[in-house]
Amino acid sequence: MTTDLLILIGSLAVLLAGGEALVRGASALARRLGVSSMVIGLTVVAFGTSAPELAVSVTAAASGSGGIAFGNVVGSNIANVALILGLAALVRPLAVNSEIVSRELPMMILGSVALAVLALDGPLDGAASGAISRGDGLCLLLFFCVFLYYTVAGNLFGRRADPLLEEARDEVPAGGARAPLGRSLALVAGGLVGLSLGGYLLVESASAVARALGVPEVVIGATVVAVGTSLPELATSLLATRRGEADIAVANVVGSNVFNALFIMGTAAAVRPVALSPGGALDLAVMVALAVILLQMALTGGRRITRGEGACLLACYAGYVLWQTNR
Repeated sequence: MTTDLLILIGSLAVLLAGGEALVRGASALARRLGVSSMVIGLTVVAFGTSAPELAVSVTAAASGSGGIAFGNVVGSNIANVALILGLAALVRPLAVNSEIVSRELPMMILGSVALAVLALDGPLDGAASGAISRGDGLCLLLFFCVFLYYTVAGNLFGRRADPLLEEARDEVPAGGARAPLGRSLALVAGGLVGLSLGGYLLVESASAVARALGVPEVVIGATVVAVGTSLPELATSLLATRRGEADIAVANVVGSNVFNALFIMGTAAAVRPVALSPGGALDLAVMVALAVILLQMALTGGRRITRGEGACLLACYAGYVLWQTNR
């Protein structure tokens, strides 16, 4: 266990370094290409920080550990909203882009509801338990393709010209010339590698410690593994918030949740059907409720998530973890 604890500590350092590199590279890339930070956060950053969830969930599903696959996706989505945005809002109140409020947050809610309905359609039809079948997985992947097209087409090929993007395209940092494209891409790639490696090492070491303490598989999936695979989002969002890149911080979480619910769970279920874990219906209800709460927070208070709301989100997560440890 001592070795696992040392690996766990080292993995945190790798995560922080990867998150810093990713935020710097993504911000520079957005300026270089004249693309808003929100688009980069919803696509490149969200996909990159979701890589650990993809690896863990698909591997778990293929090996028959459906409890870890299900708990990882749902638990990560809960942690992303309640833990990560809660902590980020405590660091600095988060301004939420109007397009995230009007388009991406509703898409996150729809993705969460779609996952819940497909997971619970068995009991609704009279089956003894629920499961996400291969057909359900293909439906989730189709929904994801719609989301990706909707986001990329809406933001890149534009319904209206955005003068802020023209300013970003022409912006020159105080140090002189803009960062070279190759350097920005190298920072993004290096950050993604660091986040993936750090997340993998942390999940492996934390899971080993949890199993040594006799923690059940589904609880490991929904807490230890879910938080572990969400650490890339946590590192990226906190560092983005500290650097004043609120768009990346919020878009990263929203995009990651859509990736998790639609792409990752869809891929895992397509590999092997994922059974609904005991208590999974409540986990899904919490996930959907937090998505709705986040939209409500973004709609009030001048489209800002305040420190008080961040504290409320953290309290919700503490209550969820407490319930998990006693279930």
